[in-house]
Amino acid sequence: MEAQGKSSEDEDGGERGLLHSWRGYSYSVVPERLLLPRPVLQVALGAQHGVLLVEGGQVYTFGELPWKQTQSSQPTKPTLENALSGQRVVAVAAGSFHSGAVTEDGTVHMWGDNAAGQCGLSGLSCVPNPTPVALLEPGGAQSVPILELACGEKHSLALSAQREVWAWGSGCQLGLKAAVFPVWKPQKVEQLAGRWVLQVACGASHSLALVRCVGPDGIQRPPVDKCNQCNQLLYTMTDKEDHVIISDGHYCPMGVEAREDPPPTQTLKTSPSEPILPSHSSSTSTPAARTPDPTPDPEDSQKAGTTTTAHLPSDSDPLPSPKAAASTSSAKSSPYPGEQEVKEYLRKLSDASQTEAKMANGGLHALQTPSLGRGSSALNSLVASCASAVGERVASTYEALSLKRMMNFYLPSSRLEALGGAADGGAERVRREESVQAKKSSSTGDIHEEEAEGLRRRLSLPGLLSQGRYAVHLLSSSYGPLLSPRLLRKMGRSRTRAFALTPMGGGVPEDQEVFPTLQTEVWSWGHGEHGELGHGDNLDRLQPLCIKSLNKKEVIRVSAGAHHSIALTAQSQVYSWGSNLSGQLGHMDTPSTVPRLAKLSEGIRVWDASAGERHTLLLADGDCIQPIIYYSGQQVKEAGGEEEEVEEEDERPGGYTQQPVLLPFCMNLGFVSGVVAGGRRCVALSDRNVMGFISSLHELASAERKFYCKLCDVKSQVLRPLLELESLSSALGPAATELLQTLAGRFSLLSHLTGQHAASLTANLRRGRDVSSLLMLEHASIFLDVYNNYCSTVGNFFVMGGFHALTKPSLDIFGKSPELLQRLSECSEENTATSDLLVALFYLPTQHLHEYGRLLLKLATCFEVSSGDYQKLQDSWSKFEALTLQLKRKRKEAEYTFHFWKSFPGKMTDSLRKPHRRLIYESSNKSLSVQNAGRFSVNWFILFNDSLVHAQFSTHHIFALATLWVEPTPEDESGLHGLKVVTPEETLTLLASSSAEKTKWLRAINQAVDQALSGVGQDAGGSTSKSDPPISRTASYTFYKDGRLKDATYEGRWLTGKPHGRGILKWPDRRIYTGSFKSGLEDGFGEFACPNKALSKDDLYQGYWKEGKMHGLGTYRYASGEVYDGSFQDGMRHGHGMLRSGKHNTSSPSVFIGQWLQDKKTGYGVFDDITKGEKYMGMWQDHQRQGTGVVVTQFGLYYEGAFKDNKMMGTGILLSEDDTTYEGEFSDDWTLSGKGVLTMPNGDYLEGSFSGEWGSGLKVTGSYFKPNLFDAEKDKNRAVKLGRLSVRAEEKWQAVFEECWSQLGCEAPGQGEHLKAWENIAVALTSRRQQIQDSPEILSRSHSKTLEGLEVIPQHEEPITIERYHIVRMYLLKACDTPLHPLGRLVETLVAVYRMTYVGVGANRRLLPQAVNEIKSYLFRIFQIVRFLFPDLPEEGGLIPEPTENLPDENQETSADNRSESPKPGRVVSSSALLLPVLLPRLYPPLFTLYALEKEKEDDMYWECVLRLNKQPDLALLAFLGVQQKFWPVSIPNSLPAPGEKQPVISSTKDACFASAVETLQQISTTFTPSDKLQVIQLTFEEITQEVQSLLKQDFLWSMDELFPVFLYVVLRARIRNLGSEVSLIEDLMDPCVQHGEHGIMFTTLKACYYQIQHEKVT
Repeated sequence: MEAQGKSSEDEDGGERGLLHSWRGYSYSVVPERLLLPRPVLQVALGAQHGVLLVEGGQVYTFGELPWKQTQSSQPTKPTLENALSGQRVVAVAAGSFHSGAVTEDGTVHMWGDNAAGQCGLSGLSCVPNPTPVALLEPGGAQSVPILELACGEKHSLALSAQREVWAWGSGCQLGLKAAVFPVWKPQKVEQLAGRWVLQVACGASHSLALVRCVGPDGIQRPPVDKCNQCNQLLYTMTDKEDHVIISDGHYCPMGVEAREDPPPTQTLKTSPSEPILPSHSSSTSTPAARTPDPTPDPEDSQKAGTTTTAHLPSDSDPLPSPKAAASTSSAKSSPYPGEQEVKEYLRKLSDASQTEAKMANGGLHALQTPSLGRGSSALNSLVASCASAVGERVASTYEALSLKRMMNFYLPSSRLEALGGAADGGAERVRREESVQAKKSSSTGDIHEEEAEGLRRRLSLPGLLSQGRYAVHLLSSSYGPLLSPRLLRKMGRSRTRAFALTPMGGGVPEDQEVFPTLQTEVWSWGHGEHGELGHGDNLDRLQPLCIKSLNKKEVIRVSAGAHHSIALTAQSQVYSWGSNLSGQLGHMDTPSTVPRLAKLSEGIRVWDASAGERHTLLLADGDCIQPIIYYSGQQVKEAGGEEEEVEEEDERPGGYTQQPVLLPFCMNLGFVSGVVAGGRRCVALSDRNVMGFISSLHELASAERKFYCKLCDVKSQVLRPLLELESLSSALGPAATELLQTLAGRFSLLSHLTGQHAASLTANLRRGRDVSSLLMLEHASIFLDVYNNYCSTVGNFFVMGGFHALTKPSLDIFGKSPELLQRLSECSEENTATSDLLVALFYLPTQHLHEYGRLLLKLATCFEVSSGDYQKLQDSWSKFEALTLQLKRKRKEAEYTFHFWKSFPGKMTDSLRKPHRRLIYESSNKSLSVQNAGRFSVNWFILFNDSLVHAQFSTHHIFALATLWVEPTPEDESGLHGLKVVTPEETLTLLASSSAEKTKWLRAINQAVDQALSGVGQDAGGSTSKSDPPISRTASYTFYKDGRLKDATYEGRWLTGKPHGRGILKWPDRRIYTGSFKSGLEDGFGEFACPNKALSKDDLYQGYWKEGKMHGLGTYRYASGEVYDGSFQDGMRHGHGMLRSGKHNTSSPSVFIGQWLQDKKTGYGVFDDITKGEKYMGMWQDHQRQGTGVVVTQFGLYYEGAFKDNKMMGTGILLSEDDTTYEGEFSDDWTLSGKGVLTMPNGDYLEGSFSGEWGSGLKVTGSYFKPNLFDAEKDKNRAVKLGRLSVRAEEKWQAVFEECWSQLGCEAPGQGEHLKAWENIAVALTSRRQQIQDSPEILSRSHSKTLEGLEVIPQHEEPITIERYHIVRMYLLKACDTPLHPLGRLVETLVAVYRMTYVGVGANRRLLPQAVNEIKSYLFRIFQIVRFLFPDLPEEGGLIPEPTENLPDENQETSADNRSESPKPGRVVSSSALLLPVLLPRLYPPLFTLYALEKEKEDDMYWECVLRLNKQPDLALLAFLGVQQKFWPVSIPNSLPAPGEKQPVISSTKDACFASAVETLQQISTTFTPSDKLQVIQLTFEEITQEVQSLLKQDFLWSMDELFPVFLYVVLRARIRNLGSEVSLIEDLMDPCVQHGEHGIMFTTLKACYYQIQHEKVT
């Protein structure tokens, strides 16, 4: 029946949640079954009544209900509470005479007796029906959602969803600082604010709370900082000279006085970590009686020495109450005891501290003695300074502690403490436990000690006197700086690590919320006359106070009877304290004021407990799966009235149990899921075992509890004694000791997880009993990881011979016959060796995994195979089973390896034996040898899980498996069974003794390699898999052989023994290469850093490599600050590149761009010497200027001519800014030497021999000529022709073009396959794209669009038509737009070199002709490449026939780009038409600047004239320019007035005539290419014509005489600043085929206008 698994929605109420009720424990008792329509989920019992919650959220009450006025006095049967109908109730509670319920939305409903305000409703003495109670946040209308309720006799407590406690009713058991009772309105218990409360319980007049410890990962809300009642600050900060006191000694004036005055002195044990003097905490109610610390664990407290403490009111108490003050002063006139007593006390304390040398905290207090003052005032100040001098105290005291004592504390004691989970061991343990743990978060405010998340521990600090919770946070963050650095250094040197064996984080820290916490504290408050508060006294407490002795006992549930309390631990033990008049505590120590263990026989594990008025019920695991019930407390007579038994009970000893009694009828009740005691009654809830589901759940929980107890025993009885042993590290050695500590830590983690899981399973039994909430289904991975890690650690310890080495220490602890080990390890054989017992013991958890699997399978059988639950259980089962098998195999491997090491020769063992290393196979049977080995050589091969070891006589070599490749050599007729083993630096051929051995080794090595690569042990099925490990893999390797890579470490991809793919190579001298490899060498794109020792900076290279050398494009940043950007070949600068020198690249003193040959500047290059302000453009050889070249300087000097040995030497021409020219011989830079001619700007010239430096006095021997005016012809010949002695344009930048050709796969320009070229283009695009995709930020969106467009290669085979010409043109535009395309890269480089040449100092007007020629040569050379890619393209000046039908559209559409506007069909192909649109826009700024400089004078004359003429209005200008009147665009009125009248109308208008034509012409400055500029001129003409035609209203043909003046007018009005430069640019770069067409004539007109304007004389 699948429904069984789904406890809710089960129609048949007869199988779940059955209710049985009885009283007492005699044999005659038979439980009565209460029948209800639905399964009962929860029961709560009051003094005479009970409340039931059934499935569906309905509530029933039964028993005596006096608040229901209609009822008779007879006890009623269960009755439905109708007031709650329609609400879904999730929890119920019952006090002595009142009840409560919590609904799904967190609302509280109360009913019953309300005399003491316990129902939280003011003005009513009793509440007949459930009524909602409002819990509101202070100062707001926000209602607080509640999780659960607890009710006492006169009070009620509620636990909110925020895990805070709210209280109402009467009495000090509320924990509120209230002056007046009853408290009608629920209020928050401030003392617990900020803590995470897990459960609350109410006795008749006391309260208990179970609180999660504040560990490092305890969830901590910010503490409340104001008192809820008097609104004062709970914490005060006082600034002293060098420190701050943080005090939480706030005493609320509305607090309640306690009812009795304690005696002035109290005998109490002071725990070593407690402060010397009582603290200022708000934990105790009476200001006069602050008790330091209650007695801890009873069994231990008898052995612990007790110390007498005189009570001292601390200085932050407002004033002792009059009574208390009186009682104190009766002992002594001063409220403070005298000097003598203090000294006495301190002497005792220091004596005690001698015995506790291991305990830092104890020691700290003892060593404080020297600083104490004398006399009572001194003592008074001591309290204050003690409380605050954290800084001084910590620093000085720690410094004072001897190092030995410090180490003792840091190591052994933390190890000991770590195992202090179980409740045994002597006083030493209790003290240690309390001191080191430092009371995680008790209300006396000790520093909570942080346990490291895993297993490491920090130093614990002494409890400080005035700590509130703030202090905890402030101090824990500020300890670091306070510890003396010297001491910390010493501490840091300690070799061994200390481990906490009680991990705070639970199974896995991040699952804190999923698993129930075991780190808990119990807090109690209220009336304590019977000792029910557990603080070791009978005092009342107004505020919650932590029961110290239950810290670290892992309490998971508390229950409160009328006057006694019960705590149930995760280890299934029961602690009880309080009234024991009826034996309800389960032990005979009457009464107990501190928690003590209930007496139960061995092996009884209690998992539910409940306390009634005078009895206790315990639900436990017995021998069988079915739970059993124990009863301790008063016997209840069935027959007689209840009165008589009350009188009898004191006299008759038989009226109650001496210790818990097993109830005989419990086996008839079925599977009990919970017990409840209340009043005199007992109730049990049980289920029937349908289809074995319930029993399986019980069995699972029971097995887990049993296992947890077993683990705790191992921890306390085996691990702790071992770790405590002084001689441990000497017996084990450092490595094994560390492994043992890791093992202890992992064991602890496993144990903790088991404890948490047991608690969660128990909680599931108590409430849900379903599969969905099983943590091991949802979080199986956590369990599997913890078990896996644990078993690996056990295996590591085993392999290192740890268990073997523990034999002697074990003898010291367990004696010669270790029965304890035998019992714990469940080993039945006689005379087993101690080490084997230990191995069995630590491998026990693996059997528990199998148990998990078995029980999950058992649960699965209760479900339909098709159901989801079945699937879940089945999946989890298979996971646990698989791990069980895997761990079994791991254990076998560990055993095999251990025995191997035992028999292995000694010297090698030490170097090869590693904890994680496991033996797989070895060739001691001579199954494997090396080919061609010598006769006497010994070759022994050992295969481990991480390496293959080749051992010879005394040496051995280790080959890591990650970088080992093995393949069988083909069997040939010689019959050798060979294996070829490849490693990065060696290749071995091994011979196997037989083909079976060969197969065996091959498979073993391949499997081991596979596992080493995947990093996990293979699962069981893997042992038969044949798959070979991949030949390409990622691994790390350090080279050891001499050569380029000696001692270098490579990490990255490999292929058969060679680095191949991406990787990082690091040399010991800090050289690092990161990038691609191919067959073991750097190849592809990579980065290389090489440290420069002299400059202590790195040289950095980023770029392409080939066969281990820099090859291709790259950037090299030298440590000196130089940067080279360009081509490399064979590791040297070769090809085109740019070198920037200087400290900062921004202001680099020099830049060279040009050709390199084998690391030297050779060929054409441009050198910009920024410091000198010179730029050289010319030929180089071996880093020197050699050949022809040009130099320009920032002062306008220009030299062109020959250079030799880096100097101007030979014939040259030198011009200065003012056109003074020298033409002749030079011997050095700017130094004239030899024959020459010097020409002045006015034409005079000197001819002869010159010597000296230009600009600093020349010596001349020669003739002076002054040409007369008639020598006009001669003068013309004198003008010097520039450019003859400079490098020809086509010889410039050859390296750049060669690079492009080689990228296309051609040896020399034009030689090669054009199809191959297209392939190379495709490869270049895709590989570069790939690179960019790795770092997409480089790529803009438009860029990636361009790239996509380039993926389609245009047809390059068929004859060219106009249409295909356009496709080619578009392709070129795109290709030149991205540097990823070879053409684009070429254009980008050319633009860079062009700008480099002609910007800055290079902007010299004399360079204009060279600049223009350079552009023309670019066009010519790029066009060569284009024609190579598109062979069918006609050569320069060739024609493409144009289809005639779509002539007009075609013309208009493309007129902007094509110069031939002739009507005949056809298109002239030219390089400028195709390529100028791409090149010129980028080169325009430097080029146009040169034009502007060249035309400066003419442009200035032109501009002056334009400005002058433009002052005139339109008509005057038109008249002045001689424009015929018919073209004057003036509307003349019909009635013709006198000419004089017409004038004023438009005499003043300006810029109105031909405005559109003027605007069109102005656009000439915004275009780049000559064709676009000509287009603008054409449009201007069209605009003029249109305007004239509209004036004349007829078609019209221009004659030049008519047109010129009108056009002149438009040009003047357009006011184009650099018209001369525009004209020259068009003239120089115009497509030759256009010159004689229509565009040519229009251009000539514009040019004529320009000259006309220059020479226009305004009369």
